[in-house]
Amino acid sequence: MSSSALLFFILFFITSVVFFIKIAALTAIIKMNFLELGTLYIYLLPRTMVYTLPITFFIALCITLFNLSKENETIVLFTLGYNPKKIAQLFLTLASGLSLVLLLDIFVLIPISKQLNNNFIEYKKAEAKFNIKANEFGQKFADWLVYIEHSDDTKLYSGVTLYQAPMENEDEKLIVATTAAIDNEKGILRLNLDKGKIFEFSKDTIQQINFDEMHLNSNPKTPVGAIQSIEEYWSGVFVDQRRAYDLAFFLLIALFPMASTLIALSIGIVTYRYNKSGIYVAMFVTISTYLLLTTLVSTWQPQFAPIIVFVLTFFIAYIIYQKRIRAIF
Repeated sequence: MSSSALLFFILFFITSVVFFIKIAALTAIIKMNFLELGTLYIYLLPRTMVYTLPITFFIALCITLFNLSKENETIVLFTLGYNPKKIAQLFLTLASGLSLVLLLDIFVLIPISKQLNNNFIEYKKAEAKFNIKANEFGQKFADWLVYIEHSDDTKLYSGVTLYQAPMENEDEKLIVATTAAIDNEKGILRLNLDKGKIFEFSKDTIQQINFDEMHLNSNPKTPVGAIQSIEEYWSGVFVDQRRAYDLAFFLLIALFPMASTLIALSIGIVTYRYNKSGIYVAMFVTISTYLLLTTLVSTWQPQFAPIIVFVLTFFIAYIIYQKRIRAIF
């Protein structure tokens, strides 16, 4: 396995661990099996790729060129007529291709995966809200107090009693049913009652209604929403500050390979006899500075951040490239 591939897997693993920790934190709120954890992880893959691929490309390019310089291979390339301009054009082309792939990921895959991820979590939260146990008091379904005599693993209940206290424009009610089952339809909980009676208590009378089937719905506070189209999702950047920040931040991460290619050449192509150290510090400073600028400018001016940070970084990279590479080699 090449060092570039190994580096990618290391960064991908670290990013995956971070996202897995976030997913694991959800298990304190909702119950999920291994398949559902895997589903959430797949929904997070597009964002994982955005974070790992640009940084991997930059570090791999720096290390590859540095190793070539160490073995004097860059001198051989220059001797054969491959001047720094041709090398820069080659890697800028590769960086542009990678950035295009990442832009496709940002504009198409991330909106869909993020909405699916949010809807899945809300679905599981809604499902967790109705976890009634047998022979326990004080349990609720919507506005109803619930007591059941028996339950099984298939969410089938028997000996069901529901009580609703008097409310404005509604009298006190009591429902008894032989059996009941719970359904979760797109985050909306439904309690299906079979063979029971409804008692409604007013000041003067008691009314009784017998039923064979009855359905009670409980709408969650955060219902599972419909999936927006890509155009609808990103049109929110004009009214939603958080979404505007996300778009600016992701765009700048996607453009990082193009913005940093000339810096990578300046770091990697060296005269090894005089520049044996400092490559890792230079890589760290470059990545940290770019991420800091991306975060700050995306927070202050998300609409203009991609242009400002990308142009500024590319301009600085070009100046460094001219002084360290073109002027020497």
